[in-house]
Amino acid sequence: MSVLDKRSADQRHPRPEKGPGSSPEAEAGDTTAGDTTAGDAAAGDTTAGDAAAGAAKSAPGHSRSGRRGLPLVLNAVSVALGIALWWALASAGFKLPTPPEVVDRAATLISDGTLADDALASLTRVVIGFALGTAVAVPVGFLMGWYGILRGLIEPWIQFFRTIPPLAIIPLAVVAMGIDETPKIFVIFLAAFLACVISTFQGVVNVDRTLINAARVLGAGDATIFARVVVPASTPFILVGMRVGLGSAWATLVAAELIAAQEGLGYRMQNAQLYYDLPTIFVGLISIGILGLLMDRVLLLAERRLTRWQERR
Repeated sequence: MSVLDKRSADQRHPRPEKGPGSSPEAEAGDTTAGDTTAGDAAAGDTTAGDAAAGAAKSAPGHSRSGRRGLPLVLNAVSVALGIALWWALASAGFKLPTPPEVVDRAATLISDGTLADDALASLTRVVIGFALGTAVAVPVGFLMGWYGILRGLIEPWIQFFRTIPPLAIIPLAVVAMGIDETPKIFVIFLAAFLACVISTFQGVVNVDRTLINAARVLGAGDATIFARVVVPASTPFILVGMRVGLGSAWATLVAAELIAAQEGLGYRMQNAQLYYDLPTIFVGLISIGILGLLMDRVLLLAERRLTRWQERR
């Protein structure tokens, strides 16, 4: 026991006055009892501190797991409510197929391989058009945001074509490119490009000038500033633009597959319209929604991995 511990123990347990009849053995017993009491108190304090620390460590873990599980529960509840509302509207007399009818039609299309072939054809067109649109939009957006001369030359054309729906380009694409896969992919490419290039451009021009000036003061050149400052700061904008472009690509798919297509979800839906086949139309809509949702989740996961430094709510 240290000197400070002995003093505190003496203050808490004052020793009795030595009388003429007191013995050395009694004094030694009193000292041992005081030391034992102080040690027990210190051990109790340590145990309480360890318990509090353990509770503090376990509390954030439970709160994090609760926060992660809550959105999944809410998503499941939302899907269940949506299906219930759909079923209620169909039962109330609206011209809608019931969920069992759609499931039965989906089972038929899956069993004969029609749905798999159509989904693969549509997914291939969207992936190619979206990938090409993003690959062109990102460097063009960087050039527009970094160089004022190129911005003045390119931006008017970008804004001009943004006001023209990609669907309006279909007649021109058919005449200029024929009726094979090229015009279909081109209109999807255009939809993804126009959505992503503007977002990338905004990400570059919104980079904090303080960061750029600080890098210049430290002796960094334009290439280093662009790679170490501009690109990381623009990444959240680029990924948001990619998600918007992905939605535009899927929205353009149905019209793109009207161009002499022989397979695809959009083609199957248009063909079902001629026969008033509502269950097949619903199967196509649900398939497009599921595929688009899965691709969006992949982009969202990439966004979280690439922008871990960004504060989130």
